[in-house]
Amino acid sequence: MKPLRGKVALVAGATRGAGRGIAVELGAAGATVYVTGRTTRQQRSEYNRPETIEETAELVTAAGGQGIAVQVDHLQPEQVQALIARIEKEQGRLDVLVNDVWGAENLADWNVPVWDHSLERGFRMLRLGIDTHLITSHFALPLLIRNKNGLVVEMTDGTAEYNYKNYRISMFYDLVKNSVIRMAQSLAHELAPYQCTAVAMTPGWMRSEIMLDHFGVKEENWRDAAEKEPHFIISESPRYVGRAVAALAGDPEAARWNGKSLSSGQLAKVYGFTDLDGSQPDCWRYLVEVQEAGKPADASGYR
Repeated sequence: MKPLRGKVALVAGATRGAGRGIAVELGAAGATVYVTGRTTRQQRSEYNRPETIEETAELVTAAGGQGIAVQVDHLQPEQVQALIARIEKEQGRLDVLVNDVWGAENLADWNVPVWDHSLERGFRMLRLGIDTHLITSHFALPLLIRNKNGLVVEMTDGTAEYNYKNYRISMFYDLVKNSVIRMAQSLAHELAPYQCTAVAMTPGWMRSEIMLDHFGVKEENWRDAAEKEPHFIISESPRYVGRAVAALAGDPEAARWNGKSLSSGQLAKVYGFTDLDGSQPDCWRYLVEVQEAGKPADASGYR
């Protein structure tokens, strides 16, 4: 079953993490997926990490889709404009836009008040996490709205409900992740007349390449990290949120979610997909009811 065969997707920020997981799952559903980022086999971004957009594209193709890697700095309007012109020329359409550009893990100073936080690093975070999404939407949406049932997914960290009640890491980080949620709400209003849908999407505690390296584990033995951080037992692979996005993209009634803030665990219950290990982690409920409640780590009933 390839429900997205014939569909064209752009995953902006697909070098690693959620972007890569989403791109692969869209490919598994049959889509042609343009994957963008700054790191190629010839050039690395400021992250200085080994993952590349070519690797992501190859994973998309291996999964059953067609992966196309394009090096793009989404802070550069002319590069984004050229990307969309290429998609229009090569495909003539765009059905799914995933705004996943972030690139600021190394910029956040945890629990540091705004008066002590580096302004340079903070403003860079705002540029990477907000401006990139606005620039990409500006150029991509005129192509997406040509056809009905287009889908825009704004990737963030945290649900609207959770973020409203909780301080997220720093003033700058908090602003970025909540701005993206609001962006999805605004896009929902602007896209509705064209019968297209916009949502905000968050994974749970995601086992990105960076997170796995932090704990000194691989995906194959990720549970070993629970010895250092017991609550890591609720974590999920990047493919889990990828399956959430693929389920949305293949849902003819996706408009029912227009403007909503969604999570991978929430949509797993609706669409019935699982993570790679067959489980359905419900991270955001676990964080509130177990971790933040001071209870011992136990994912029973939460995955």
